[in-house]
Amino acid sequence: MPTSLVTGGTGFIALHVVKLLLENGESVHATVRSLANTAKCKPLLDLQTQYPGRLSLFEADLLREGSFTSAMQSCRVVYHIASPFLAPPQIKNGMKECVEPALQGTRNVLESVNACESVHRVVLTSSIAALYSDSIEVTQMKDQTLCEAYWNETASPTNNPYHYSKVIAEREAWKLCKAQSRWDLVVLNPGLTLGPPLTTASTSGSLYTVDNIFSGANRQGTPELYYPVVDVRDVAEAHCKAGTSATAKGRRYLIAGDHTVGLLEMAELVRPIHRDPRVLPTRNLPKIMVYLAGPFIGVSRSWVSRNIGVNFKVDNGRSVRELGMAYIPVEKVVRDHYEAWLALKGEQ
Repeated sequence: MPTSLVTGGTGFIALHVVKLLLENGESVHATVRSLANTAKCKPLLDLQTQYPGRLSLFEADLLREGSFTSAMQSCRVVYHIASPFLAPPQIKNGMKECVEPALQGTRNVLESVNACESVHRVVLTSSIAALYSDSIEVTQMKDQTLCEAYWNETASPTNNPYHYSKVIAEREAWKLCKAQSRWDLVVLNPGLTLGPPLTTASTSGSLYTVDNIFSGANRQGTPELYYPVVDVRDVAEAHCKAGTSATAKGRRYLIAGDHTVGLLEMAELVRPIHRDPRVLPTRNLPKIMVYLAGPFIGVSRSWVSRNIGVNFKVDNGRSVRELGMAYIPVEKVVRDHYEAWLALKGEQ
């Protein structure tokens, strides 16, 4: 029975990966920041009960050298998922909150991989943020279409620091992989990841962004923003496929549906089932209003000009052809996300 390591085991994506690996018959090692935080670890503890003897938990810190070494012993595949995801208004210090843990965490995990003879593959969770920084950049790509051939060349610690953290962490992973020959690397670049969480404790930026729509925080109107959207269950499936596919070696995969979805469209998708549809936005905010509000919600006027109202196409063909992905329709993704949001609020 193969054994895999999942870093950041309590995270939104990682929990689904742990669950799917266990369902597929594997044994799993999962890292958490603190085993003493039983509330955050509860979903993993529940999986331990459901799959006795097959899920082991380890404490590890992205910023502490060597802290992943013991968790990695006997593992053949390492799924490095642990990395902060914060929406722009959530970020106060880009270097401390995004860049340092993403880069140093990747280094620490892969240095442990170098020291662990059993590991033959690393699957790194990157992001579409490593492909582009602002939506307007995609309009300059071939056919105005986003795919995994591109790299984000414009992000920095002060301009889209989350995007920058994904770029430098992924580049570091490829660099460390190329410096040796025992293990190979597969990188996944998921879009805006929605769907039912397995935890009540997630701080994922993707949940923050969409939950503001459901709650009525954007009832006066929503910024005209478009995202490639993907269900967290599809992201987990892509991880498991990437961990075992012989042809995935050395590849990056854009993991998302085949088109972008606007925030207003998400509101319209849940309107028929929303408990109080009156709180949902019915219009996109005029761009000038977003300009004026930008400084108060933590986004620059430059960011507004390069993202608001900019739609583009998405090419997910490589993941469909090579990983066999068949993506959950966006209508189901958004509605399942809403139903899960209701349940977490105790209103279902």
